[in-house]
This record gives sequence, structure tokens and C-alpha cells, in this order.
Amino acid sequence: MGLVTQLVRFAVTGALSAVVDFGLYVLLLEVAGLPVNPAKAIGFIAGTTTAYLINRRWTFNAAPSRARFIAVVILYALTFCVQVGINWVLYHAFDEGLWWRVPLAYVIAQGTATVINFVVQRLVIFRIR
Repeated sequence: MGLVTQLVRFAVTGALSAVVDFGLYVLLLEVAGLPVNPAKAIGFIAGTTTAYLINRRWTFNAAPSRARFIAVVILYALTFCVQVGINWVLYHAFDEGLWWRVPLAYVIAQGTATVINFVVQRLVIFRIR
């Protein structure tokens, strides 16, 4: 499968996963009253699980593999730290009264993690046999 097709499928999958991630994050943060890091962590886990399951089959056409799954867990642990860390820094850097504080911190953190995920998955993880 070509790079453009993979990028488009990765983007579509990412958009769906972001809805899961961000929706759960905001629900837990604003409605349930969880602190920012636990709310973001739970949203991230739900979103990345969704992304992995769809990307493995649809974006990268990869069969199940224990080695690949372990590599994805390691990658997601790394991007979890990157994403939650960036989100936390930006969440606290912006004034509490700004309506766009939560979405902007989320988008920047998510965007960074998405780039890392695509590059590592395409060049390393989904080449594992």
C-alpha cells in the first residue's frame, strides 16, 4: 500500500480515535470532575486502543503479531508520556478563563503524538514480521 493511502487511512482513523479520546477526556474532566492528568490518561488509552485496532487491519494490513503488539505498547507508552506531558504544560500555561484552553492544549499534544506514531508505525512496527 502506498504512502498517500496509508496517510489518508491513518488520518481517518486518527480522527475517529481523537473523537473517542477527546470526548472521554472532556467528559471526565468537565462532567465527572477528574483532575486533568487522570482524565487525559483515560481518554488517551481509549483513543489509542481504538487507533491500534483499526490501523493494524485497515491502514497497514498487518496480521496479528506478539512482537508487533509489544512494540506498539512501548510506542504508546512513549507517546502517552509525550502527550500527557505536553497537555499538562499547556493546560497550565493558558489562563483558566480562556474557553479554548482545553481544546488547544489537546490539539497540540495530540498532533505531536500523532506524528510520532505514524512515523514509528510505518517505518518500524508494521514492518515487523
